[in-house]
Amino acid sequence: MTSFGGIHSNKSFRRKMAPLKFKNPPPEAQYILISFPDPSILLITLNRPKNLNCISTQMHYGLDAIYQWLDVEPSLRCAILTGTGRAFCAGADLKEWNLSHQPNAAPKRPLPPSGFGGLSRRQGKKPVICAVNGICFGGGCEMVINSDITIADESATFGLPEVKIGVVALAGALTRLVRTAGRQRAMEMALTGRTVHARELERWGLVNKVVKDGACVDEAVRIARLIAKNSPDSVTVTREGVKMGWEGIGAEEGTRILAEQWYPRMDKGENMKEGIRAFVEKRDPIWTPSKL
Repeated sequence: MTSFGGIHSNKSFRRKMAPLKFKNPPPEAQYILISFPDPSILLITLNRPKNLNCISTQMHYGLDAIYQWLDVEPSLRCAILTGTGRAFCAGADLKEWNLSHQPNAAPKRPLPPSGFGGLSRRQGKKPVICAVNGICFGGGCEMVINSDITIADESATFGLPEVKIGVVALAGALTRLVRTAGRQRAMEMALTGRTVHARELERWGLVNKVVKDGACVDEAVRIARLIAKNSPDSVTVTREGVKMGWEGIGAEEGTRILAEQWYPRMDKGENMKEGIRAFVEKRDPIWTPSKL
């Protein structure tokens, strides 16, 4: 595995790999490791284990920069987000928040437009998989709710405990949670602030798959490889179609937008032609970086 910003210790990805070449170098960010299980897969690891991977203001903007880089780097097809230690992410850095609300403190910098951790309100072009390795509370849970796919270790725990400390989940989770889990489950989770286990959220549809402890990143990489084998143009447009339906655009309006705005751009590209040609010739397609 090739790494930047630190060494990733997951032995299952260690293998010889040619040095990676990028159009632009990856951003560097404090307490964030980036590495590459495959040349087309970006693995982002929150690396603040003593603080349960709580995200500071500086980290929000660092993660936002990494996701922006993901979308414009032609060689990358998919990203995975995980954490080190016993937490995926326990939410915001409340010590920083408390200091920012002291008398005469400088105004706190707002979240980037992409939301908590650059993910809770992210639109983007390329899919992000959350590999939840442990505690996932507050803003960490808000990131998961807006991710494309979630894999969780069986001991992982989730929650929106904001009501217990007198705040509110404002990073996008509340309006999105109801679309995935339904009104009653969303109300229960958000109004009680209770801890919810991975198996329960799998039944709710918020977690795609629960795996044995320590295996969530391996499973996320397996799924990312399946995505990366497909046409990057098709993945981008398909994801956009699903996302429009989830965000409340009507079925007909969403279909019209895909047909009139996205499909013509695909049709002009090389990947659609290559996919059909490879199918006819009974060979694997050779995709080119997406220009959408």
